Amino acid sequence: MTDEELVKRFLKGDESSFNLIVKKYQQKIYWHARRLTGNHFDADDILQEVLMVIYEKLKDYKFESSLYTWIFRITYTRSLNLINKNKVKRFFSIGEEEMPDISGNEDVVRDVENREKLRLLDKVLKDLPIKQREVFVMRHFDELSYEEIAEVTGKSIGGLKANYFHALNKVTSLMEREYGKKEPDLRILGRQTG
Repeated sequence: MTDEELVKRFLKGDESSFNLIVKKYQQKIYWHARRLTGNHFDADDILQEVLMVIYEKLKDYKFESSLYTWIFRITYTRSLNLINKNKVKRFFSIGEEEMPDISGNEDVVRDVENREKLRLLDKVLKDLPIKQREVFVMRHFDELSYEEIAEVTGKSIGGLKANYFHALNKVTSLMEREYGKKEPDLRILGRQTG
């Protein structure tokens, strides 16, 4: 079923259609928020908030953009709001957050590798200015086109391309510094399933 069919069925009272929308997009929402905020707990909160907003606002969805773009616009807005809110909190706090326990794997080595990849990912993305981080996340991880990113953010395609170029250079430089390689493998920053 297409997104449009799912939305129309949901609007006619078929709750199972909303469940299918959630199944299709919940991981994408989580990882988009996670990469922007750099924090599991914040990303999980954003996921829950975005799902509630989608449920409440789906009746107002106009099919002017893809459902995917509409959902990412909501996720993007909620993530930026939380980042700005947390800047104020962090200014007044002293402690540093711990990484969440992402165990559940039977393979301990893989669990440790996943934790290290998540730490590196969070570290590299946190070192980027927010404008560069958002376009890098949407382009590299969410695989959105510049046109879709412009629709989500309301920013010009030229500006997005410039921010992506600068972000890519910084990520490459940070990865080189972390791994001591001239040509780092950016695939380590790929989608996480842990």
